Amino acid sequence: MEKDTTIFGIRAIIEAVESGSTINKVYFQKGLRGDLFFELEKLIKKNKISTSVVPTEKLDRLSKHNNHQGAVAKISPIEFADLDSLIEETLASDKTPLFLLLDQLSDVRNFGAIIRTAECTGVNGIIIQKSGSAPVNAETIKTSAGAAFKVPICKVDHIKDAIFQLKAADIKLVAATEKTEDSVYDIDFNQPMAIVMGSEDKGVSTSVLKMMDYKAKLPMLGEIGSLNVSVACGAFLYEAVRQRL
Repeated sequence: MEKDTTIFGIRAIIEAVESGSTINKVYFQKGLRGDLFFELEKLIKKNKISTSVVPTEKLDRLSKHNNHQGAVAKISPIEFADLDSLIEETLASDKTPLFLLLDQLSDVRNFGAIIRTAECTGVNGIIIQKSGSAPVNAETIKTSAGAAFKVPICKVDHIKDAIFQLKAADIKLVAATEKTEDSVYDIDFNQPMAIVMGSEDKGVSTSVLKMMDYKAKLPMLGEIGSLNVSVACGAFLYEAVRQRL
């Protein structure tokens, strides 16, 4: 398994961002100042990179006690796919497209489990948002059983950007949500389709729900009102597989 890379030092991180490396997160020491730091801060905002202010002790651990200059970054171990190209290539194939959008999913283990199921069910690509989403790191890849290297993953500035692109390609969208009376078993998956799964605590956001072609839920026969998001995602994906077999 390939591990995510740690880099440290403000200049090194600036160069990584400028070279196009996918930065999962930058950790800063509180109170950093100076022209070089402000240059990095500007780049981070421009590229919508997630940041966190942490104690020096954590930076020491992350950098293995090297001279980190108050800044440490984690670089993604995978290359992200371009959404436009992926949609175009998928539509050109002889298979009915199936995409998966994750709306602010934050737990790396859930993310990894979903990637694994997506690979097993023939998903053409997974789409996540640059900010607020679980990173693709070593733990994600381990939980995915390596599937993160096999399923194309795209990052977009906002999940709505991806929705507009998919709609323009005549791909229908269905959200997994409890805020509907429609069952997943009533949805026709024998058409170009993208499934939208929400965050662990809030589900699919209201603004995203308004953009859906369909909304669907799973039947809940017990006393607990919801499933773990990776389990629910698996149920949706395998219903698509069942209909397409």
